[in-house]
Amino acid sequence: MDAPRAVVIGSGIGGLTAAVALHRSGWRVTVLERAGSLAPVGAGIGLAPNAQRALDVIGLGDTIRSLAAWQGEGGMRRPDGRWLSRTDSTAAAERFGGPLVLVHRATLIDCLVSGLPGSSLRTGCPASLVDPGVAGGRPATVRTPDGTIEADLVVGADGIHSAVRGALFPHHPGPSYAGFTTWRVVVPAPPEPFAPHETWGRGALWGTQPLKDGRIYAYAAAAAPAGERAADERAELLRRFGDWHAPVPEIITAARPGGVLRNDVYEMTRPLPSHHRGRTVLLGDSAHAMAPTLGQGGNQAIEDGIVLAHHAAPGADLGAGLAAYTADRLPRTTAVVRKAAQVGRLMRLTSAPAVAARDFAMSTLSRLGPGLVLRTFDGIADWRPPQHTYAARTKDAQIRPRPVSMEENRDVPR
Repeated sequence: MDAPRAVVIGSGIGGLTAAVALHRSGWRVTVLERAGSLAPVGAGIGLAPNAQRALDVIGLGDTIRSLAAWQGEGGMRRPDGRWLSRTDSTAAAERFGGPLVLVHRATLIDCLVSGLPGSSLRTGCPASLVDPGVAGGRPATVRTPDGTIEADLVVGADGIHSAVRGALFPHHPGPSYAGFTTWRVVVPAPPEPFAPHETWGRGALWGTQPLKDGRIYAYAAAAAPAGERAADERAELLRRFGDWHAPVPEIITAARPGGVLRNDVYEMTRPLPSHHRGRTVLLGDSAHAMAPTLGQGGNQAIEDGIVLAHHAAPGADLGAGLAAYTADRLPRTTAVVRKAAQVGRLMRLTSAPAVAARDFAMSTLSRLGPGLVLRTFDGIADWRPPQHTYAARTKDAQIRPRPVSMEENRDVPR
């Protein structure tokens, strides 16, 4: 009970990662979740090598790597099926030190929760920040239906429309609509084999990726007005993508009624002035909401949680630690947000000449060498956590992290 207390508001991927990392470093952690359960949305998430190495720090990296399902070739296609570029899973793993792993969000949530004491998680418990506290002075205060909680550290992990962010930085405009909406489905694998792919059309995108359990995680995006919804989202997908190459129509047809998730995309291209104030810190979408076009939203949230625990060691100067967290994370996440926004603008192109020029550039880049395509993720997927991990003691050199300075971690292309 003498351990310092950390309260995490929100039990998404970033919040749970931070909770586990803080718990392992000696904090007494309480996670407050508004929803009545942790049942995650029925969708997948891609975990790149940077997130896997972050998860090494809390002992989960190898568990995630064991779920890798992509083998052989994959790449980018046109709606008629023509390949624009091809990438080999082995080449990607060798370049970035590990595979791309697609997992169901429920699987990842279960892994993270297993690293917490059962008493640390409170569901059905909405929370609001009353006082961010003063590092080195008064504690932070959080209000819940059961009363107020004083904490040495509060972690705002409450998502895109974060109330904690609004309390810390009330004059910041927050995220804005990115100009497109997304759909996600998880279905049984089609009978015919396929190569994992992402297909780019006019103002639209489709991705088909395998999961280890034999199912398929598919996602789609299209330019659309904010807030637009269809009475039947599966029918809407068929209308938009039903004439694209196989197995896209088959996957849409296999989706159960009501099993298609749709969400508008919001991004925060104007960065916050800081990722912390007083004893309160932000991570994940609360700090840097980004478009999913690089598949890095959840990955960056995982990095946040690990780096936060690294700097906020119990007994150390919390003010200096949170300042170091902001110094590490703000430049990196700002660069990734902006790069994701750039890719999103390419995806939203609708004029025939612009789309033809984009496709020609992709195809030409691929012909010059697959390594050039993979360079898109240089400085992102090759990130390493700012400390030795348990995986550094394994015999597998391919996934052995090395200690990297924080200056190197900041070296992300803008």
